[in-house]
Formats: sequence, structure tokens, C-alpha cells
Amino acid sequence: MLTAVAGYAQESRQDVSISATGAFAPDVYGNAVKKSTTTTIGLLASYRYMLTPRSALELNYGYAQNTQKYTVFGKAQGGIHTLQSEYSAAYVYSRNYGNFFPFAEIGVGAMVYHPLKDSGTYQVDAKQNMNIGGLFGAGVAYEISPSFDIRVEYRGFVAKTPDFGLPGDIFKTNRYQVVSSPALGIAYHF
Repeated sequence: MLTAVAGYAQESRQDVSISATGAFAPDVYGNAVKKSTTTTIGLLASYRYMLTPRSALELNYGYAQNTQKYTVFGKAQGGIHTLQSEYSAAYVYSRNYGNFFPFAEIGVGAMVYHPLKDSGTYQVDAKQNMNIGGLFGAGVAYEISPSFDIRVEYRGFVAKTPDFGLPGDIFKTNRYQVVSSPALGIAYHF
């Protein structure tokens, strides 16, 4: 019994990871508004703390740039070039099959859309949007050494579609969207 406790105490209980992500959002229709989003590549940084060998808590920061395009009553209204940031916390459940560690996660967070004032933004009055939502995902980690693993995962973030607070709520769809973010990265355990 004492050796089992001593062995567990020496295991890594924390890890940090960095991943490349894709960011995909569906077309959203509502209130005579159609919103589409350009597909882009981003980054995801995560910190995971193991509560037990199978349960962990995770903090995430995601970054991507894309353009939110709006069509109102069938007429194109231009786009808003945005810096899209995700701040989230999740519960992670994992299993162990040799060097493979499949996992699933669920959590809450905020998706923040910062309008960038550049040539990609046609609505200069656009304001920052912060939408609270839910995170879900699943993936697998492959242990390449006791300190490192490679992770592949699918992540989805459900939140209201951004409207950027424009006068008359011209971009408000009153709909939710799922931002899909497949990710591939590496984690360091300590």
C-alpha cells in the first residue's frame, strides 16, 4: 500500500499544452440576417491539473483571426475582421490504454470577438462582443515519453452568434452557433 501511494505521488499531476487549431463556424440565419464566418487557423494553450488518475480540471486560452460576414435582407453588409479569443475551464475525464489516453471534456467559458479596425472591417462602429457559452470535446493523447504526449482532439464551443452592438441591432440573429475547433498539439507533463 505504501509503495502504491509513493508511486502515485511521483506521477505528473500537471501539464501544459500548445496546439494548432482550425476554426469553423456554420452559416447562421435569423431575423432576416445571414452570418457566415471565414475558416482560419489558430492557437490553443491549455493547463491541466489531474485531480485523480482519470479526472482533471483544465484552463484554456484560444486565439484565431477571422472575418464575420453579414447579409441583411439579402443585401451584403460587408464584414468585420475579428480577433476571436476563447477563455474556458473544463472537466476532463480520461482513460489509459497503454500509451493511448482517450479523453472527453465539458466546461464553460467566454468567446470574445474583438473587431480589428483595418481594411477587412467595413463596419467601423462595431463593438467588442463577449458571449458566454459551453465547451465540449473529445480526443486522444499519445504518450511519446513520460514527459511529453501528442494530442489530437475535436472541440466545440456553443454560444450566441456575435452581433457587435451596431445601431438598430442590424446584425442580431438571436441564434446560437457551434464554433468547431479541431486541434493538434503537444503537451509537457510536470
